[in-house]
Amino acid sequence: MSSLFGMTHPPVGFGPGSQPDATEEGLEYLPMPSGMRVYEPHLPEVADPARAAAARAVLVRIHQALAGWSAGEEIRIPVDDIDAPVLALVDEALGEGEVAVKVDRAGDRLEIQEASLAGVWRVRGFGDGTVRESLLVGSFPRVALNRAFTAVAPVVTGPAPAGLMNGQPILTELLDRSAAWRRGDAPHAVNFSLLPHTPEDLAFIEQRLGVGATTILSRGYGNCRVTASATPNVWWVRYYNSVDTLILDTVEIVDVPAVVCAAAEDIADSAERLAEILDALATDLERVR
Repeated sequence: MSSLFGMTHPPVGFGPGSQPDATEEGLEYLPMPSGMRVYEPHLPEVADPARAAAARAVLVRIHQALAGWSAGEEIRIPVDDIDAPVLALVDEALGEGEVAVKVDRAGDRLEIQEASLAGVWRVRGFGDGTVRESLLVGSFPRVALNRAFTAVAPVVTGPAPAGLMNGQPILTELLDRSAAWRRGDAPHAVNFSLLPHTPEDLAFIEQRLGVGATTILSRGYGNCRVTASATPNVWWVRYYNSVDTLILDTVEIVDVPAVVCAAAEDIADSAERLAEILDALATDLERVR
């Protein structure tokens, strides 16, 4: 008599010894991110005491902004009137952090670099043959958000291409969420790494969402590349491991993805670190005078 469900023999390919030996077969796993960037203090060399003292004065203003910062606030520190050698010392002390931003819209280009002190941003604006520079203290520079999207969602006409599987319903969801989103709403994410879709789906959605003006690169474990679409508050957020393999592909509807923002705890920590740099710089200045 047959056994339950008509099985007279145990299934083949299951149980101990049925799986390949990792040492013999050389199983391949997706390389995970590695090489995390860590904070390293930067202390400019005091070759010219006058310039070092002027740089320290700028750093004191940045420290005051960090220490007094509150959630949602952005504090601007103009640097246009600071001599280039002094500003170079300030840049040396601030160092270079994980997040870099480029904004290119209507001939007006911005380059923004976060300092190694999270929440401190160096902003350079290029347009009309001039360069505008400033320092910002905040979670993320608003100017990069104000110029990220077009005024209205892009309109693309024509029939849907062949090969679509879930492109139409996904696009409808994203456009509906974009139209309904208001500042303060929780982020809404669509994970393409888990959602069944075809290459045609992805190309169709990218075309219909359009391309915005702001691109962000966050370097930690591997890279996270964040790109504004032309549709308000819709961002492509893609994570790559240390060998530049895409490991997570998402779309987020939010004012700005949290992965590129400095948290309140980060900014408080930056205030403490900058205080240490200021103390060390003051000691060096006393020594050379």
